[in-house]
Amino acid sequence: MIALILTSCSKAEKVETGSASLLPYYEEATFTPIWYEEGSLPADFHQIPEFSLINQSGEEITEKSITGKISIVDFFFTSCPGICPKTTANMTLVQNEFLKDDEVILLSHSVTPVYDSVAVLKEYAEEKGIVPGKWHLLTGSRAEIYTLGRDAYFAEEDLGLMKSPDDFLHTENFILLDGNRQIRGIYNGLNTTSINQLIEDVKTLRKTL
Repeated sequence: MIALILTSCSKAEKVETGSASLLPYYEEATFTPIWYEEGSLPADFHQIPEFSLINQSGEEITEKSITGKISIVDFFFTSCPGICPKTTANMTLVQNEFLKDDEVILLSHSVTPVYDSVAVLKEYAEEKGIVPGKWHLLTGSRAEIYTLGRDAYFAEEDLGLMKSPDDFLHTENFILLDGNRQIRGIYNGLNTTSINQLIEDVKTLRKTL
């Protein structure tokens, strides 16, 4: 018997069977959910690639830092007057929910890395109550961050629109990754109901580690 659970504010639909994953997988920008039987995920299924960025403590964060952990990812900039204060506040809710769980980490990528230096990110983290080691504010190469955002995380919703490297990346989406760096959910970072669903989906994934 298949129980289908739909959430209005999250694209992370769930299907629960005896052998299928409880959360779907995603591999392209339409975020069409795909379920696989246990052990049947294709070897070449979409995965977040290698990267190297620097956090607010001056530490290098790479794909190895998130492998084997559950990651919640977003994109922001410290001088943002619009959506970022709200998304940061909602990411803080996620941080506090899993504060004592070392297997859950948060990654916020600056989309203005030239301005958001390590020193600026550190000051921002202190102002917002961001816990070092739990929540990484990332800076580095603009090209690398934008390629990750658009080609790896599919963070933007402007499907079908061509983007140049000079186009600004700005999105309220949160992305959920499993321990294999594969996408398992996308959520509206401005919506409390969607954030609550994200928290529940993290708990579901946590049981698989």
